[in-house]
Amino acid sequence: MSTSFKLLVFDWDGTLMDSEARIVTSFSAAMVDVGVVPPPDAVIRDMIGLALPQAMQRLVPGADAAVQQSLMDRYRHHYLYANQIPSQLFPGAADTVYALREQGYLLAVATGKGRHGLNRVLEETGCVDLFHATRCADETFSKPHPQMMLELMDELDVDPRDTLMIGDTEYDMNMARNAGTAALAVSYGVHAPQRLLQCGALACIDNVIEIRAWLRLHAASD
Repeated sequence: MSTSFKLLVFDWDGTLMDSEARIVTSFSAAMVDVGVVPPPDAVIRDMIGLALPQAMQRLVPGADAAVQQSLMDRYRHHYLYANQIPSQLFPGAADTVYALREQGYLLAVATGKGRHGLNRVLEETGCVDLFHATRCADETFSKPHPQMMLELMDELDVDPRDTLMIGDTEYDMNMARNAGTAALAVSYGVHAPQRLLQCGALACIDNVIEIRAWLRLHAASD
């Protein structure tokens, strides 16, 4: 597989944005609202990256459709409006993405967030104009299904061998593998480095600002 890439597809939560605490507490609050005992934080954390319906089904597998819908509605309420825990880009993330765009890379986002949520954080962080295309889990299949990656590559006319997925979960790594693309993992998100490497990541970096150096190294060795 080529190591000189044209398209970089970023996961959002846990890769570019430090939103783990806000997501976990919003899930817990939603469950309390509908009378469900929340699981330990580690169990909730493991679901980050999945589309909201898939995450809720795993967290509350016995809930009927009405309860699942209530859980999702309450989660959106807490995450978007009620939760005061800040969600900020990781230090250096915006500068890194900007520099990569200036270098000529095509940039995209493939996220388990819904469209409303992604548009909101893109606006809040000033990143709206940095990405050439985005896909959200309420528009297509959830990770690890490859559809988000396939649609992004089709829209931007890039071959899988020229595409790199960058993410913090096994769902990102498996989505990339299912789409026939390479994947680079980050160690500072929700899934452990060894778990990510076992899912096929080419490497696991410890800081978002390391992406540019990693890309230079692998382009030189191509």
